[in-house]
Amino acid sequence: VVLLLLTFKVLYPAHVHLSRGNHETLNMNKVYGFEGEVKHKYSAQMFNLFTEVFHVLPLAYCLGEEVLVVHGGLFSRDDVTLDEIRAVDRRREPPDEGIMSELLWSDPQPAPGRAPSKRGVGLSFGPDVTANFLERNGLKLVVRSHEVKDAGYEVEAGGKLVTVFSAPNYCDQMGNKGALLRFDSNCDYVVKQFEAVPHPTHVRAMQYAGGMGGLFGL
Repeated sequence: VVLLLLTFKVLYPAHVHLSRGNHETLNMNKVYGFEGEVKHKYSAQMFNLFTEVFHVLPLAYCLGEEVLVVHGGLFSRDDVTLDEIRAVDRRREPPDEGIMSELLWSDPQPAPGRAPSKRGVGLSFGPDVTANFLERNGLKLVVRSHEVKDAGYEVEAGGKLVTVFSAPNYCDQMGNKGALLRFDSNCDYVVKQFEAVPHPTHVRAMQYAGGMGGLFGL
């Protein structure tokens, strides 16, 4: 999958935009099986090359100067700007706190304000935090992923935030649909949903995982 995405980026560099998530990190690659699968099918050197690629993926990007696309969510401070996000040194493994960590790990919550994250890293942020960030930065929508949704997506914060999750039947166990958002030139979107295809019979679910613990949904 990742090689296909990188190929599309080479073919259509002005149209394909890839962003980094919390799974593009060494710890998550070990736990969820990407490291094990790459080393099994290719080599340790190949995995190291993937890690180098992950270190240069953008942490966020703006679509049409109106939509912020991130993996996780927003911040523990009200005054974060797009210029501050651009200035983050992303060529590393993420720290335990700060803008980079929050972009990769935070989640929305229905209640106003902020709260500690159930994940132990990042934070939970309310619809008021989303609205304030968008107004401060002249944006209209946050699109993020990071959480399994039964329908593959969920609209929150009064329509100012959309969670979209494109992996159907996550970890071969969750039974969720996948979804994507299709934007037009006005930055309005429609949702496309899809089901999982059957899992290959010769590979057991999570075959290369390094120990799942209780990490579903990360």
